[in-house]
Amino acid sequence: MNEGKYIYAIIETDEPREFTAPGIGGMGNRVYTTHSNGLAAVVSSSPMVKYPVSRDNTMAHQKVLEEVMKGFTVLPVRYCTIAEDEEKIKQKLLKARSREFKDLLAEMKGKVELGVRAFWTDMNAIFTETIEENPPIRQLKDLLVQETNIQRQYAGKIKIGQMVQKALEEKKKTEAQELLVALKPLSVDLRERKVYGDQNIFNTAFLVEKTKDREFDEKINELEKKLGQRTKLKYFGPIPPCNFVEVAVVW
Repeated sequence: MNEGKYIYAIIETDEPREFTAPGIGGMGNRVYTTHSNGLAAVVSSSPMVKYPVSRDNTMAHQKVLEEVMKGFTVLPVRYCTIAEDEEKIKQKLLKARSREFKDLLAEMKGKVELGVRAFWTDMNAIFTETIEENPPIRQLKDLLVQETNIQRQYAGKIKIGQMVQKALEEKKKTEAQELLVALKPLSVDLRERKVYGDQNIFNTAFLVEKTKDREFDEKINELEKKLGQRTKLKYFGPIPPCNFVEVAVVW
């Protein structure tokens, strides 16, 4: 099988660098830079294969990015981008897209990605809250207690379920918006991600100036105290800005 070069990121440097994180594929391949025109691609040797999106592979890719970003502004390259050789990387990527990459690097300089997720901890309590906050649901529920017809009972339960689900979605949007309003002013950009399931209410990536990351931390701490045990936050980062820039390559 032909061997190529797996590409993790584009950075700006003239000096050859090596990194300690092993390359993708579980072979412990060396991760290093290949250069052209003041830019460098972070690469490791790799067979010309399509890597499955497994935990081991994605973690290997991510760990390289996280190590590189400790010393450089990074432009993450799309997962499983492999070139035939270093010369192709230099000519078709670093030289051909030099202006684009330098502009993106200038835009990303001094910024990091921070992620925030939020979820309700006790759904029974949330359902009770939702019903208490909505008189029409309470009224229908009270009427259903007195209903003796089995078919009407069943239809009533279906109706209540639909009403609760709709009210729950509105509640989720309201509480997510409150979090967004609190955190958005501390970021320069954000990406709202889709949330799945009744319990999860918020999943957003924020692009934040490094000079603001402590202030962002403090705001997260403030929100955690305010939310108490009812709503939990998961806060992670700084990580490479994969939600804001991803270099796609077509050879």
